[in-house]
Amino acid sequence: MPNPKYDAIVIGSGISGGWAAKELCEKGLKTLVLEKGRMVKHIEDYPTANAEPWDLPNHGRLTPEEKEQHHIQMRSGFVGEATKHFFTKDIDNPYEETKRFDWIRGNHVGGRSITWGKHCYRWSELDFSANAREGIAIDWPIRYKDIQPWYDYVEKYIGVSGENLGNLPHFPDQQLQPPMELNCIETHFKGEVAKKFGGRHVTVGRVAHITQPTAEQTALGRASCKFRNRCSRGCPFGAYFSSVSVTLPAAEKTGNLTIRPNSTGHSIIYDEKTGKASGVRIVDTETLEMLEFDAKIIFVCASTLGSTQILLNSTSNRFPNGLGNDSGELGHNLMDHHYRLGAIGDYDGFEDKYYKGRRPNGLFIPRYVNVDEKSKNKNFLRGYDYQGAGSTRADWGAGVNEPGIGGEFKDGLFQPGGWTMGLVGFGECLPYHENKALLSKDKKDKWGIPLLVIDAEYKENELKMREQIKADAAEMLENSGFKNIKTFDNIGGLGIAVHEMGTARMGRDAKTSVLNGNNQVHGCPNVFVTDGACMTSNSCVNPSITYMALTARAVNHAVEELKKMNL
Repeated sequence: MPNPKYDAIVIGSGISGGWAAKELCEKGLKTLVLEKGRMVKHIEDYPTANAEPWDLPNHGRLTPEEKEQHHIQMRSGFVGEATKHFFTKDIDNPYEETKRFDWIRGNHVGGRSITWGKHCYRWSELDFSANAREGIAIDWPIRYKDIQPWYDYVEKYIGVSGENLGNLPHFPDQQLQPPMELNCIETHFKGEVAKKFGGRHVTVGRVAHITQPTAEQTALGRASCKFRNRCSRGCPFGAYFSSVSVTLPAAEKTGNLTIRPNSTGHSIIYDEKTGKASGVRIVDTETLEMLEFDAKIIFVCASTLGSTQILLNSTSNRFPNGLGNDSGELGHNLMDHHYRLGAIGDYDGFEDKYYKGRRPNGLFIPRYVNVDEKSKNKNFLRGYDYQGAGSTRADWGAGVNEPGIGGEFKDGLFQPGGWTMGLVGFGECLPYHENKALLSKDKKDKWGIPLLVIDAEYKENELKMREQIKADAAEMLENSGFKNIKTFDNIGGLGIAVHEMGTARMGRDAKTSVLNGNNQVHGCPNVFVTDGACMTSNSCVNPSITYMALTARAVNHAVEELKKMNL
């Protein structure tokens, strides 16, 4: 039988894959989405979305057997009884770590778009020009002006809430819905930082949570955030952006979408005669049958390392070392953010104040180091921001292991405890050629695909930056009246921020990069890579909104080229 034919194939159904599917389908292309894992449908496949703590066995903890099955995913701290079904079983999906690398994955329709942190910040001109300015790695082939209209486009569509700060040169304004409110301690901290630290801005996190739904968002069945903070279980209200609640349903409405779950990407088929890819080869994860699907254009969106694994395994006479790998850079320049460090402190006062709901984000302090000559730090390149923790008051759990008995003790547990606030730093990692992920020469998974061997580490620049992140966090808390301040630093391995990037970088020259400025594979123009693999550097802000913008931009280019019969 001839191979099934489509106008377009998208490998992966997460943040980038969902956007590729939506854009391709809405432009009239019959599109096949291939997903390695199982089908997940909005609402009906969120089994723990409304479960209370007492509804979960073992108080929400995994059993020893389950911990073994998720032994790498457990490093993230995100996996429990309420969320385990949205994290890959490591025992079935092995890889090799030359040095510790925490590959946190979600193999199912929607991928990590169901469990992501949802922070959305644009890159600035400072970020896109940094490599060229400092002589690091290679220059980006695009600048902020090239992607700015696509940021506008995706932000309006997905719904991002937050506060604009007046278009800081290093922190652009965005298309935002009304922000979530800081609580009283965070507001106090914001005022103190503004008074005592020039150039530092405290705001609430900009997140892909709807606070004021548009007609377009309501038409998709989405509603505003309910402040439950159970996002990683799947949101039955569609309040935050995910592929399964937003882009895939939009694609499905066109009648042009086909989703094939349980289809692990094996390789892309290169046609030596046409100089283009003719289709995708997959392994059915249930039957172990190898199948091929043909298409005019292919979008590779299987996540940074998943996409790189497929490209490396796509060998031919033209590309003996992997599709588009004339430069030898495929698999190299692996990056992630470094975080899990900062400071925490207590505050005496505001005992008559509290807060309502469980806000699904924290405060945010944009980068303020190395943004100009005045803020230059001679010890390291690039910069960092703070996000995530914010401020809370202790609950009845404060009574655990405390001496006490009787009614007075129990009544006291219903009174909120003191205020605590933490600052968590997020730092940029430079693109080092020697940080890499390549294919094993002798080990394969159960689907016959060579395992990835990951060899990457943080280096001197990141370690020096971490010292400054901790010192600044403690200083800001102390100068804002906090007490009992403690710094912390749990570096872990690359991957733990779940922002892996690089390995198929964009560039201006096929001799030094894998992709061009439109995310096309050098030497194979009908293959596009728009997930984190395409990144040439990694800024210090969360990258997902940039993946979305790059994907929408690349689809627009692909369809225009298809119309001109250039693909």
